[in-house]
Amino acid sequence: MDFSAAEARRIALAAHGFGAKPRGRVTEARLTSAIANLGVLQIDSVNVFERSHYMPLFARLGIYDTAILDRMLLAPHTPATHVEYWAHEAAFLPVESWPLWQWKMDRARERHAKPGSWLAEHRALADSLLARLHAEGPATFSQLEGPREKRRGSWWNWSDAKRALEFLFEDGTITAIGRTNFQRIYAPVADVIPHHLLGRPLSETDARRALIRDAVRAVGIGAVSDIADYYRFKLAPAREALGDLVDSGEVIEVSVAGWEKNGKAVAGFMLAGTTTPARTPSTTALLSPFDPVTWHRDRAARVFDFDYRIEIYTPAPKRIYGYYSLPILMNDRLVGRIDLKADRKSSTLIVRSAHWEPNRPKDAVDRLAAIVRDAATWRGLEHIVVEEWGDAATDLRRVF
Repeated sequence: MDFSAAEARRIALAAHGFGAKPRGRVTEARLTSAIANLGVLQIDSVNVFERSHYMPLFARLGIYDTAILDRMLLAPHTPATHVEYWAHEAAFLPVESWPLWQWKMDRARERHAKPGSWLAEHRALADSLLARLHAEGPATFSQLEGPREKRRGSWWNWSDAKRALEFLFEDGTITAIGRTNFQRIYAPVADVIPHHLLGRPLSETDARRALIRDAVRAVGIGAVSDIADYYRFKLAPAREALGDLVDSGEVIEVSVAGWEKNGKAVAGFMLAGTTTPARTPSTTALLSPFDPVTWHRDRAARVFDFDYRIEIYTPAPKRIYGYYSLPILMNDRLVGRIDLKADRKSSTLIVRSAHWEPNRPKDAVDRLAAIVRDAATWRGLEHIVVEEWGDAATDLRRVF
């Protein structure tokens, strides 16, 4: 099957959950459904405008009460409904996907059990922490280590207690069922994961195949590298699982006009039976740098002709667009980027910079102004100030 670049963009955006924003209040059920559709909600600590995990839902659903999401993701539940794991980077994921990651946890447990490994050398500490979690209930590392635990000055300045907890988290002995002050709230897996999920482990082959199939669903249409990156697979096992899915007829190989690398066509893959949306979505959204639309740089360039690099680690004088620029989505194109800062003391949303790409619609200024107003309303900010950096900022200064 052959697709135009525009058709591929429409398929991708529909799979990513973009289209007409739902009317009425955004309920817990809608948020749950949106997270399930994404598969993972990546976590990041930067909080200049808003933490990353809140933003994909604002982009897809519009203004919503973040307190609802906090109750879902950050407040401990028993049994858990959402947990954290390394399922892209650190991410929230629906607890139902737990069996798909047990092979990765088993691999970690095997590494940790080897003589000479850090956890094997500190098994008594790890066992004592696990016993306390069983006896005392979910807790953060600060609650478990107490004030006297000495930090070593390496490995992110982690104490031995924190390091032990993170190894137990990696190997699926404990999980994180929420956060407080952005610290993970740890709990023993056996105490909080529904038993029917623990009792049905999949083989590594079956789990990898299921995750790759879900990645194909989530991207809508994508190259092997796009699909592998979704759940952070290496290319070789991703190709193997994808080949199995093509052989079974669940996934089909397609071609997309303009998808090339080094002068060679790049094959696309999609679930069999995927339909192409008849119309371009009427969407205006601000994307997190860690939104699936743009988190894989090669895909953003190939699908949306958008060269995106976050500039947090770029020295200020060398930044081109800003510290934490958010891609701007309008219809089926990424038309610019905007660097926002929430000054909570003055209740002001500051536009630090805003820049256009060449292919923006004629009403782009009005639409960008509207979504900036929505962003301020969403975060409870009363004022908007636009600084002088970028051509889109110049346009916005005429509005605000």
